[in-house]
Amino acid sequence: MKRFSIFLLATAFSGILCAQEPTAARLQRTPEEEAIKQTERLVRELGIQDSVRIDTLYKMHLKYAHLRRTGLSRAQEMDRMNAIVNELQVLLTPEEFERFMNHPAEQPRRPRGANVMQRTPARVSEGPNKQAQPIERQ
Repeated sequence: MKRFSIFLLATAFSGILCAQEPTAARLQRTPEEEAIKQTERLVRELGIQDSVRIDTLYKMHLKYAHLRRTGLSRAQEMDRMNAIVNELQVLLTPEEFERFMNHPAEQPRRPRGANVMQRTPARVSEGPNKQAQPIERQ
């Protein structure tokens, strides 16, 4: 029993250590990289092909990416986001802006099969009495 508890403690401790290591996803992008990524995504989603408009969108994203690095308060961050939306309303056509505003927010994706047991209802079979009887899960 003592060995088992030591094993559990060591496993938990190693899990904590592994969770603290920085990964590539955690590294922050520069404002230029952030502006490029945001502009590419907007151009891809809205199908913008005019290079002048793409350059204008990049400059706008770059301006707000630099502003974001200054350590804004929550209210200032909300003002920054509202300013981005207002500026996009001017830069985009009404149809593009409508698609931008109605685009569903990305949500984290779960791996396939996650929580399968919680989502699937218990199967029911009919017994010899023709009454529904729950089948036990294995």
